Amino acid sequence: MSDHPHRVHGSLCASAACIFFFLAGRAFLPHLGIQNDEALFAEVLYQPRAAAFMLHIGHSHVPLMLMSYLGTLKAWIYSPIFRAFGTGVSALRDPVLLAGVASVWLFFLLLRRVAGERAAIIGCGLLAVDSLYLLTICFDWGPVALQHLLLVAGLLLLVKFYQTSKDLALAGGAFLLGLAMWDKALAAWMLTGIGIAGILTFGRQIIAVTTFRRVATAVLFFCLGALPLIIYNADQKLATFRSNMVRDTSNIPGKAKLLIQTADSGGLFGWLMNEDWQTPVPHQPEGWLQNASAHISSFANHPRHNLMLYAFALALLLAPLARGNALRAILFALVAMAVGWAQMAVTANAGASVHHAILLWPFPEMVIAVSFAAASRRLGRAGIPAVAAVLAVMMVSGALVTNEYFTLILRNGGTQNWTDAIFKLSDYMKDVPSTGVYCADWGIMDSLRLLNRGKLPLNVGTDPIRKPE
Repeated sequence: MSDHPHRVHGSLCASAACIFFFLAGRAFLPHLGIQNDEALFAEVLYQPRAAAFMLHIGHSHVPLMLMSYLGTLKAWIYSPIFRAFGTGVSALRDPVLLAGVASVWLFFLLLRRVAGERAAIIGCGLLAVDSLYLLTICFDWGPVALQHLLLVAGLLLLVKFYQTSKDLALAGGAFLLGLAMWDKALAAWMLTGIGIAGILTFGRQIIAVTTFRRVATAVLFFCLGALPLIIYNADQKLATFRSNMVRDTSNIPGKAKLLIQTADSGGLFGWLMNEDWQTPVPHQPEGWLQNASAHISSFANHPRHNLMLYAFALALLLAPLARGNALRAILFALVAMAVGWAQMAVTANAGASVHHAILLWPFPEMVIAVSFAAASRRLGRAGIPAVAAVLAVMMVSGALVTNEYFTLILRNGGTQNWTDAIFKLSDYMKDVPSTGVYCADWGIMDSLRLLNRGKLPLNVGTDPIRKPE
């Protein structure tokens, strides 16, 4: 890394943002129960095992797909983690939190390559205090943590390839984007958006570095990353596309509203935790951290919306002040978001939940960061203090909303999907003699499977599973 003081200062700022993201995430992790979809990937790790597709190699059965659009990459990553550390809350949630920290840092590196140090600091800071980016990663029921990490890392390598002409970076970037497709085929939304945006905004630059060998390299390594998904679709006659590409335009206004609620960080209130009116006997804060959180919440008048939408609108107004690659970067992010969201908006059973809308991130922060950085340069010496003040206000706004989520979770507990009662139920079931355990309602089975490492005789059909010896 260069010793240039601005780069050193930028790295320090990015490091501070990553530390904040990690500490904020660690504060949340113990306080909600394990939601069923958060534990879904354990279906291929523990009894009763289930998978949409397994590859048969001799006498071995290798799980490749959980669902027609959801691969087993996360299960493969977690298998050695669970063997080493068990299946507790920390072993489940710390790895995805670290993946989130890595995505924040890589986003800083990406913006620095694309638009310079100033934009990188702004974008990294805004992403680190984005409440829903943090929460959807910490509790990863989407799942989205690997999606963000692989997308940002892949883009970073592709930009590095363009700037250095190193084919290894091209191969690495294509491979990571292919892995994103295997992890969750909905990555196609953003990959399509990125592809179209790249052609429209950097078409001449892309053509300048394109050769047949490089196209072959990119295709080969992308296919290697997505190989399990390709094998599945070859065997199942394109089941991923047949099952999930169903058009439905009936709820576009509702999906647009959800996108706005995701942008201002209000989209998980009342869904992740109970509201005050649902909690007859709220928990009282304990210890200095919980008391400080409650006092900050009260002092700030219980904020539920950050300033992202206002900043995004201002960034659009200021965008014409950008020039050259900075302006192209803004247009690139806008096109990528528009194409990505348009696909989820017209797809049945998609786009109406926060864990879908958040897949557009971190492109909103990219638009704001590049636009604000370009505008601040027009102010000369006043530019840095001006943009620093704006960034500080926005980061405080985001952090206050994150604190509000924390306060409500502590006071009111999780909703039915996120109740910590799952831990008491799991402990109780360990001591109950049984030959078959039947889950009468959705939302229990996968959590019990994970917490008990497959040792409960859970029932998945008409006959109970025998308890392992």
